[in-house]
Amino acid sequence: MRNRILAIAAIATAISTPIAAQAQSTVGVVRGGTVIVDDNEGIAVDQRPAFREYIVRERVPNYTIPDRVIVGGVLPETGVTYYDVPQTFGVTPYRYTVVNGQTVLVEPRSRRIVQVVE
Repeated sequence: MRNRILAIAAIATAISTPIAAQAQSTVGVVRGGTVIVDDNEGIAVDQRPAFREYIVRERVPNYTIPDRVIVGGVLPETGVTYYDVPQTFGVTPYRYTVVNGQTVLVEPRSRRIVQVVE
């Protein structure tokens, strides 16, 4: 009987884990697969207004590309400058830039957009 209860508890945990993870993540579907970014890795929701103000204050140039700006999209190899995120907005392995009027966080090596800061 105890084994049956433990098995049920293990199954319930396994089923609920993806639901809990999904609630804390941003998911983008793009050609080549799904990109999942934990919201804790990007700019926190409560810091986004201050981050947008920082971008305006720094006069970060806007780059125009023909593609839509979406999570999982890859930016061009040349023609776009990426900037370090100030530590006041949290330590992050990503860089930021402004593309088509939208501030985005980008994984530096792949140039893949991991967050559109709204």
